[in-house]
Amino acid sequence: MSVNSKVSREKSNSFSEVDHIRSDSLESADNGGIWLSFKDSFKPAEQSRTLTSKDISEEEEAKLTDVERAALRSANSQLSRSLKSRHLQMIAIGSSIGTGLFVGSGGALRDGGSAGLIIAWTIISTGVFATVQGLGELSVALPVSGGFNIYATRFIEPAVGFAIGWNYFMQFFVLLPLELVAASITIKYWNSDLNSDIFVAIFWVSVVFITMLGVKGYGEAEFVFSLVKVIAVIGFIILSIVLICGGGPSHEFIGGRNWREPGPFANGFKGVCSVFVTAAFSFGGTEMIGLTAAETSNPRKTLPRAIKQVFWRICLFYLVSLTMVGTLVSYTDSSLIGASDVDATASPFVIAIRNGGIKGLPSVINAVILIAVLSVGNSSVYATSRSLNSLAEQGMAPKWTGYVDRAGRPLVAIVITNVFGLFAFIAASDKQVEAFNWLLALSGLSSIFTWISINVAHIRFRRAMSYQGRTTAELPYVSQCGVWGSYYGLALNCLVLVAQFWIALFPLGGSPNAYDFFLSYLGLPVILVSWLGYKLWKKDWTLFIRAKDLDIDIGRINIDLDVLQQEIAEEKAQLAEKPFFVRVYKFWC
Repeated sequence: MSVNSKVSREKSNSFSEVDHIRSDSLESADNGGIWLSFKDSFKPAEQSRTLTSKDISEEEEAKLTDVERAALRSANSQLSRSLKSRHLQMIAIGSSIGTGLFVGSGGALRDGGSAGLIIAWTIISTGVFATVQGLGELSVALPVSGGFNIYATRFIEPAVGFAIGWNYFMQFFVLLPLELVAASITIKYWNSDLNSDIFVAIFWVSVVFITMLGVKGYGEAEFVFSLVKVIAVIGFIILSIVLICGGGPSHEFIGGRNWREPGPFANGFKGVCSVFVTAAFSFGGTEMIGLTAAETSNPRKTLPRAIKQVFWRICLFYLVSLTMVGTLVSYTDSSLIGASDVDATASPFVIAIRNGGIKGLPSVINAVILIAVLSVGNSSVYATSRSLNSLAEQGMAPKWTGYVDRAGRPLVAIVITNVFGLFAFIAASDKQVEAFNWLLALSGLSSIFTWISINVAHIRFRRAMSYQGRTTAELPYVSQCGVWGSYYGLALNCLVLVAQFWIALFPLGGSPNAYDFFLSYLGLPVILVSWLGYKLWKKDWTLFIRAKDLDIDIGRINIDLDVLQQEIAEEKAQLAEKPFFVRVYKFWC
């Protein structure tokens, strides 16, 4: 190993300094016993500044602008850097494989038809891929607390960061009780006589237990959950090929029958447009890999690989599995008509296997759906707690909500999220659907707004680098789509908003009405009110931060650029000597 490589590794290890301090504190508590160690873990985290050279006093910090203060605080977050490479791999591959894919795709198939399903998911997936690539470039260069939330504040302007941060918080804040209700409904597949609230309580306790274990507990849980989901989807694809070719119990050759009759499209172009938002919802959580940057042990090495895994998730777990679904299940299937988006019995995956005449397996798929629901619930607590912690660090939420304990947990934010999860006890009420519909409407377009902010932040980041005469050679990871990928992602997401506006105004199978419109498009006025409210609060009407004023250094990985460039050159030289298939694998993985 070269001397420069050792120096680079030593500098990279500066990320774990906070965790060493935290570990030392807990080890000293061990002398007093396990109970004392546990009790001390809830004390405030040790203060440290490891991610930036700007080690300043509180008096000097008070003189900074809101953006500078937010950048400094997010760069010096006390969150624990405990996520390992294997955690990130599974989070990247399986974090957003949930009800959007397993259950929501049923309603999308009904509205758009087989071709509409594939077209919408394919188009959205290209935008998601380009967006996540830009996010990867930002996250590896600036592995700070808050991820895309703080990027919007730093590279666009604070009001946008405020609106995006709170909207994203609301999206997953509401998602926890919704997923708990979905889990209780899934259980009814086996026994419909049991009270839903019994299982809401069981699942709520399970989620609380996992989330109180800290980021490492979240990582381990997601590793297991995602592994189960990945195995299930691969198994479903293999089984689907067998069924399509006539290898099922009835030996009936299905082929492309459902594409010919009733046809590939359910409602023409309008049907395809109606599926866009469902597809976007199913990819929701893809951007969560950006939130993990501040809790990753070695962002320089692990984040790029995790970002690249998005390609495989899109190609294999979405497009291939949905092609199988569209081939095996007709959009006129009676099980899809009038189905709820949280009812697992309406899952086209379950319907496909049931129609294939295979007994027992539908229960297995429902069990996987149950795991997926719990996984999304677990992830929602992670997303909301880290978002609220970031908002508190930026001064956009009460300071006490940003409390981080010695175990690196944003404790108050986790407790707030879990307490709201008790709202899921509405599961036994006949008003549950209406209540959740309006709660989801508050942040129904949140993923689209978040992706737009990521694209704009990446474009602005590159603009600032260009203005300062700096190149991508100093970046540890460069987006495979470049800055033009972010322009594409921005344009595509804006088109999705237009398509959703059309569908909200003129719903499928109905006439224009205020109820359906606001149920589908309430997210836009909510985010505009949030943006305007921040402007009025701060009395700052700046629309964007000028490129010359953008700070692209606070929170940067503390690696000597010469050493970094030498490492990258060595890695490229070593890769050039590998066989062609290895080079292709490394490019995508």
